[in-house]
Amino acid sequence: MRRRLFSFMNSLKLRWKLLVVVLPLVVIPIFLVGGIIGYISYRQANLGITQTSKDDLQHMADFTIDLLDAHYRQFEVYRKDKRRSFNLELSTLANLATNLVAAENDQYRRGRIDLATAQSEARRALKRVNVGKSGYIYAMTGKGVLKVHVTREGQNLSNERDGNGRYFIREMCEKAVRSRPGEVLFISYPWKNPALGDRFPRTKVVAYRYFRDWDWIIAVGDYLDESAGDVTFERNAFEELKGRIKNKKVGKTGYIYCMDGTGTFTIHPDAEGKNFYDATDSDGNRFIREMCVNRSGWIRYPWKNPRDPAPRMKIVRYEYFKPWNWIVAVGSYEDEFYQEANEIKWRIFVTMTFLTAMVCFFAVTLVFMASRVLTDPINHMMEVIRKIKQGRLDERMEVASGDELGELGEAFNRMTQIIKHNQEMEANLARQSKMASLGVLSSGVAHEINNPLGVILGYASYLEGKLDPADPHYRFISEIKRESKRCKKIVQDLLSFARTPKPTLTRIDINGLLDQIVDFAANHTDMHHVSVVKEFAPDLPEVMVDSDQIRQVAINLVLNAGAAMTSGGKLVVSTAREDDNQIAIRFADNGSGIPPENLERIFEPFFTTKEKGTGLGLAITKQIIEQHMGKIVFASEVGKGTTVTVLLPIEREIF
Repeated sequence: MRRRLFSFMNSLKLRWKLLVVVLPLVVIPIFLVGGIIGYISYRQANLGITQTSKDDLQHMADFTIDLLDAHYRQFEVYRKDKRRSFNLELSTLANLATNLVAAENDQYRRGRIDLATAQSEARRALKRVNVGKSGYIYAMTGKGVLKVHVTREGQNLSNERDGNGRYFIREMCEKAVRSRPGEVLFISYPWKNPALGDRFPRTKVVAYRYFRDWDWIIAVGDYLDESAGDVTFERNAFEELKGRIKNKKVGKTGYIYCMDGTGTFTIHPDAEGKNFYDATDSDGNRFIREMCVNRSGWIRYPWKNPRDPAPRMKIVRYEYFKPWNWIVAVGSYEDEFYQEANEIKWRIFVTMTFLTAMVCFFAVTLVFMASRVLTDPINHMMEVIRKIKQGRLDERMEVASGDELGELGEAFNRMTQIIKHNQEMEANLARQSKMASLGVLSSGVAHEINNPLGVILGYASYLEGKLDPADPHYRFISEIKRESKRCKKIVQDLLSFARTPKPTLTRIDINGLLDQIVDFAANHTDMHHVSVVKEFAPDLPEVMVDSDQIRQVAINLVLNAGAAMTSGGKLVVSTAREDDNQIAIRFADNGSGIPPENLERIFEPFFTTKEKGTGLGLAITKQIIEQHMGKIVFASEVGKGTTVTVLLPIEREIF
């Protein structure tokens, strides 16, 4: 058995070995802890459920008492503030009305109008003022005769009584005559106005001042219940309070209800306004009467709802709210308490099973992720090693950590870099050896070929001068002369490539040099179909270059661009400063572009795609740029064009 187990483990990948070893250590403790916690939770819940339910009833009762008390206190303050604000508004209107009358009296005293006119204008102005919804301003003499009134002007009101039988007009007249100058007096009384549709007396508040010059008592009155809709607002707020209490559920079917000291339900889901003082439970006990007598406490009684097949025991917590003489009761059925206790075992089992399964799932996921953290770098290393084994020395291991695997990856990358560097050195040495051999060969070939070519060109020129252009042999002589010149140019390119002269550096303005070169090259026969645009950056610093060699490089690149645009196109020659010690010269055309397979070979000697090219132009160009300690970069896309960037240092040592 043990041998089979170890054989099975040895056949697994490293990631699965970690899972097989670690998962049992994680999952088994989780199941044990989950089971123990579930059992303890069930026992504690079963023991405390009854007390907890009673505490809930107590909290609900306290909550309801707090709601009622908050509502009571809020509207006591609200009523006082509204009454104070209401009196202030009436007082302001009374002062305003008195000032209006005083202004008319001032006109009379100045002799501008007579007394009758002044009083008539004052009367008209006071009648135009509206007070609230149905209030108004009136004026009467100290004997109670109305001088200003909307309907009863001229009548004596001294015998008028309010809803309580009080002679309120006499009281107003007596207090007004004795008042101090400028003092505003107040009186409130119940008043029923049939013209306004009143069925019951309403409280009316009047602010009044005495104007001694005319013996006028100027009064401003309005009904208190019309002040900003006090009654409607309070009624809506109380209905909202009742709704909050009735919507508060207690357990599954329990509820909160309130009743006054006589047993009349003031708040109840379906029996509001009914009196149950003598109601009895299923055993015949008058439980409502007991609650009204005791006012606060606990009570248990059997109660049968119409939907219940048999009575169920109900437990109620009730509290007394003294400001309104209310009894607040919170009740629920006891079987619902124990039903919760019975159900909690299953709930705990389901919950703990679900939580344990979720924890196990996350544990498996985390262990799997942890195994990936360890094995993915190893797999990546193996993949890179296989690629390098195939000769792809540019591949590198991604190092994303500082652990042992990260150190191993960095060491492997350094080793690969050293191997690649050694290969490049070997290739460079082979190339240098090849170039040296090519230089020796070129020198010998040039020496041996140049003399015969000179003789051929001399005789060809001599014969060309002797023959008439109409002679049929004239064409052959011209071909011999042209091809001999081409051979001589090839020999000269070989010599230039093999023995590129060392640059003679001078400090020049690169923009000025390029301006001359572009103008010259643009007039070449191969460039007549190309539009050349110059975009030179201003204020470029002067650079140390060999102007003749840079001229050769620029002409070569311009003519190459023209050859790539056989059907016409645009060549943009631009300059820019790349950084603090480098400038860039760019030749961007929209020609045919260079295929990717040719882009890596463009600097090889004798590689060309032209029918009559030697394949040495770009090789010589690269040699010149490298001797200037610069760099040349090609970026091309077939069908869209090519951009050649020449990077030259601004400052360099002169050897």
